[in-house]
Amino acid sequence: MTDPVIRALDESDAQLFDAHPDPLNARAAHERTTHRPDWKRVALRDGTVVARGAWWGGTDDKEPVNVNWFDVAEGEVEAGAELLRSAPWQVELEINLPGDWQDHPDLAAAAETRFAAARAAGYELLVERFLYRWTPERGLPERPGRLVFAAEPDDAVFFDALRRIHAVTLDAHALKAIAEGGLDQAAQEELDFFHWCPSPREWWQVARTPEGDLAGIHIPAHNPSGPTVGFIGVLPEHRGRGYAYDLLAECTHFLVEHGAEAVTGATDRGNFPMAANFAKAGFPVVRERINFHPVARTA
Repeated sequence: MTDPVIRALDESDAQLFDAHPDPLNARAAHERTTHRPDWKRVALRDGTVVARGAWWGGTDDKEPVNVNWFDVAEGEVEAGAELLRSAPWQVELEINLPGDWQDHPDLAAAAETRFAAARAAGYELLVERFLYRWTPERGLPERPGRLVFAAEPDDAVFFDALRRIHAVTLDAHALKAIAEGGLDQAAQEELDFFHWCPSPREWWQVARTPEGDLAGIHIPAHNPSGPTVGFIGVLPEHRGRGYAYDLLAECTHFLVEHGAEAVTGATDRGNFPMAANFAKAGFPVVRERINFHPVARTA
């Protein structure tokens, strides 16, 4: 067997990316995603594509922010690993899977091949996430009416709230940021992401009790794929009252009132309270996402 040839693509040969089976139906997860041809790479063995990866970033980004499409043929773990480790960008890897992938042996085997290639390339599992999608036939979630919502133009208010929210969090990305640089880094990463999103800054809202106490925040957003529940957070001293559902309901209504015909959302698999709130609000799980992050670069 010959060694795999790693090839970066451009507009002239971008069709090579499509010359690979799609058993996990990744294409369905990227119907609204635009991938740049020059951020796509393939591994070829004897002229056949045996692994492929599409790196992704925003319209104005000079470098990709993640790999969000990664496929590896059965028996080609090393080719998939070399595709990742030889890339000029060592960024987070997202593997998107059908919601029922664990119930089907063929899908589970295909997923495990991708996981093995990621690990061989020096990536480690960060978190497994549920991906949700609300559509109008589900009906809008009822607004409990317990909180008062308002826009807040001062980023410092959100920064302080995010620090307090992340002081007691189940979110794996926030915990990673805290381990690297403390609560300030975790809060700033959130702010940077939502400033990066193409949706208006004026959409960000705070939620107060009738007495005027800040209870939480919610950030309706548009990511490059469409309307999404960007962030839901309840301050620690106000937890235990079910306010996360109130925030989620308000965020959904807000996006629909601003033209959304569908709304996506996501939460870590281990965040059982938030998963229950998504289910209560009429958001079914449509896919799962496995996030790996690079922790070592193998020469």
